[in-house]
Amino acid sequence: MKILVLSWEFPPRIIGGIARHVSELYPELVKLGYEIHLITPNYNRNLIYEEVEGIHVHRISVHSGNDFFHWIENMNHAMGAHGGKLISEECSFGLIHAHDWLVGDAAIALKHNFKLPLVATIHATEWGRNNGIHNTTQHYINSKEEILAYHAWRIIVCTYYMQSEVKSVLRASRDKIDVIYNGIRPEKKQQDGNFQAQEFRRQFATDEEKIVYYVGRMTYEKGVSVLLNAAPQVIRSMGNNVKFVIIGRGNAEHFKQIAGNLGIWHKCYFTGFMSDDNLDKFQTIADCAVFPSLYEPFGIVALESFAARVPVIVSDTGGLPEVVQHRKTGIVTQTNNPDSLAGGILEVLKNPSYGQWLIDNAYKQLKERFDWYKLAQKTDKVYQQILEDSALD
Repeated sequence: MKILVLSWEFPPRIIGGIARHVSELYPELVKLGYEIHLITPNYNRNLIYEEVEGIHVHRISVHSGNDFFHWIENMNHAMGAHGGKLISEECSFGLIHAHDWLVGDAAIALKHNFKLPLVATIHATEWGRNNGIHNTTQHYINSKEEILAYHAWRIIVCTYYMQSEVKSVLRASRDKIDVIYNGIRPEKKQQDGNFQAQEFRRQFATDEEKIVYYVGRMTYEKGVSVLLNAAPQVIRSMGNNVKFVIIGRGNAEHFKQIAGNLGIWHKCYFTGFMSDDNLDKFQTIADCAVFPSLYEPFGIVALESFAARVPVIVSDTGGLPEVVQHRKTGIVTQTNNPDSLAGGILEVLKNPSYGQWLIDNAYKQLKERFDWYKLAQKTDKVYQQILEDSALD
């Protein structure tokens, strides 16, 4: 069966978790016999068509527009046109799968024009990102999310927390929301025998310093300021033998100012964007990963740290407590509480054997709970249910 997938990001363009999700889920669905055609914007003059791990990737040109929302409008117009052409030529697509509101207009138009069932994966909500809807821009995005949720035959979310959020915030019926976790390819964190770990590590810290790192976007919702406010307590307790490495794209000036005001600038390293290759290497030489989010539907970064065999400290917001089991696969701390976060970090740094026990448990769960092939089989069941239900409609 052919599936038409719409996603506004796909490697090499990686903005958030959607690109990784889409690029790793669909090769497993190909193995299950699906023919996947994915439409995504063309960045940096990539090939307009190529096959990536069995996925037929169609990259469309999008006019820049006056602002981001105008660009989204142009993207949906281009996606709809190309998607309509594909469906008309192939005549055998079974359904459409849209990833988040940004591609919703095109997905809904294709659904109605070609009478195909639509499944939507909602990766996050505007309400959740901002702890409510406070202005016209947020209201606009929220309304787009509601419309996509309404028109979707079924909705896939990544945690039970998100199931509740989509039900309440987007007014979707719980019985049409399926929970399927995100996954990880743990093998990508394995380094070859030529990797000079100690030499690589010295780019970030001295041999005496433990490395505590955060990786993600430089935004308020990710809780970087909470980590920085927890840092002085950790530094004092560790006798200065610790370094905080902050990795990610975005405007970090506010966070750098916080570090300076706290007097910990010399113990922080803001790397900016880090390539996937270097990030994979970096995670294998770190001592502790910290994700102190104020809002987090899932947290793929936690799985990546599992795969890199780094002990993980997270906040108890959103879906993170479903991914990281407290005192079994990591440490779960109180959201927006620097003291709680510092305590969790110190618990791992001062007890290496305990940290290793957490690592071992976490790595085992990658195969048990977060294996993409198993998650693809669950997605297949959703697809089959939609096809059965739509045939009876």
